[in-house]
Amino acid sequence: MNLIRNYRNWRVYRSTVTELGRLSNRQLHDLGIVREEIKSIARKAI
Repeated sequence: MNLIRNYRNWRVYRSTVTELGRLSNRQLHDLGIVREEIKSIARKAI
């Protein structure tokens, strides 16, 4: 069960990083995010 949960968490993390990474700097700024924070925000999403 732990392996499945870890895999799901990893998928959420990767999905979040990918989606935020696709945004322009302007769009990120509108959300109050700088590009360097993407990985940190993705870790919080899981």
